Amino acid sequence: MDLEPIRQHLVAKSFAREQALARSRETIRASANAIRAIHRAEYDAAEALIEQAGSALAAATASLADHPDILHAGFVHDAAKEYGESRIVLALVRGAAIPPPDDLAVDPVSYLHGLAEAVGELRRHLLDLLRRGEVARCEPVLDAMDEMYAALVTIDFPDAMTAGLRRATDNARGLLERTRGDLTLALCLSALERRLTPG
Repeated sequence: MDLEPIRQHLVAKSFAREQALARSRETIRASANAIRAIHRAEYDAAEALIEQAGSALAAATASLADHPDILHAGFVHDAAKEYGESRIVLALVRGAAIPPPDDLAVDPVSYLHGLAEAVGELRRHLLDLLRRGEVARCEPVLDAMDEMYAALVTIDFPDAMTAGLRRATDNARGLLERTRGDLTLALCLSALERRLTPG
């Protein structure tokens, strides 16, 4: 019995998996560093890191073109989610529209998870604005968070199809409501301060 063709197939599959794992880790690392750069308002650096993440993700996906079982095993999805999140956050912090799925070139479920994760990063951005006293810039950020959550709740499918999106959406709702409360309190305090300030 000649099992050499099967062995060669598994050798190729193992090599492709290792390549994709390395590129997926690179994607996640670059995306996380991009988010940190965004919060420091280093947008050029963030853009460069996001480009690096996108290239690594494309390489990971391409290396598994002949191995769809590994492509959909989970780790490429995680990398695509992180990349999508960084692209969405950068766009919104810069005042641009939420990029649609086709612009990100990630699979639909990864895009949805990136959208849900971006809500948390936007909360952090909004709180940074509040700390700097830039209250007027907060409303558009909260509106974007609200728009994202409103879109996510329309995706009502079993978790097996959406990789547990329901939990991520519930988490986004909690972050949205806490952020709404924080901003409302800040606006009320700002209005009270104006009324109490003489002249």
